This record gives sequence, structure tokens and C-alpha cells, in this order.
Amino acid sequence: MTKISFILVALLSMTVLNANADVATAQKLADKYTGIAKGIDKGFTPSAEDGKVFFNRQIGMKGRKVSCASCHTANPADNGKHIITGKMIRPLAPAVNAKRFTDLEKVEDKFVEHCNDITGSDCTAQEKANFITYLITVKDATPKK
Repeated sequence: MTKISFILVALLSMTVLNANADVATAQKLADKYTGIAKGIDKGFTPSAEDGKVFFNRQIGMKGRKVSCASCHTANPADNGKHIITGKMIRPLAPAVNAKRFTDLEKVEDKFVEHCNDITGSDCTAQEKANFITYLITVKDATPKK
């Protein structure tokens, strides 16, 4: 194996490990919210399908219908764009954005901010667990045309 090939293999391996580590962190956070949700409803089980519905749910806000997907696109593995400022938003899916769940305090702050902006109140532990469970299932960005 040439030196360049060895370096490429090493770099690709590190990329895969970073993505897997981030998915593991996201799963820990989903587990935390699941534990809280089970304290409210012992029968609660996180659902990726419910998380996807939540992500795409259209809610009226200031005269327009918005959802998480309004800024983050229909595929959370893609870059998004803020609907007001036009600022680019990195993907939500931890499989393609190794930094998405590295700062758990920031994650909670963003939940509070975005849930209040979109729904008018903080999201429930069930909604958060479902949302993250859904994001963990999203593995690939939309192919470029």
C-alpha cells in the first residue's frame, strides 16, 4: 500500500468514527429525554416516525405556516437555510454533521428557542426523544443533480 493510500484510508476511518461517535451522543440524549418521558407516561417508546411527523408538522406563525423543515429542508441530512435571514444552516442529522450533538447545553437551548418560535411553547420530552430518534435514522444527504 502506498503512503498516500494509507493516509486516505486513515482519514476516511476517522470520518466514520466521528460520525458514529456523534450518533452515539445523539442516542444518549434521546435516551435522556425518553427517561423523562417515561416518568410521565410509562408506556412511552420513542418513535422515528412520530419524530418525522413532528419535524414536518406545519404550524401557523405570524401569518405563515412553518415547520422545522421550513429552514432545515425536508431532508435533515442536507444543509438548510433560515427562512428569514437566508443564513446557511448545517445539517441536523448527526450522521452527516459530526458537531450537531457535541454541546448538550446548546442542544437544549436550541430546543427551547426553536420550540417556542415554532410551537409557542417548549417541546415535551416525548417530542424531543422522537425528534432525535428520527434524526438518528437519517443517514444520507440528497444526491446532487
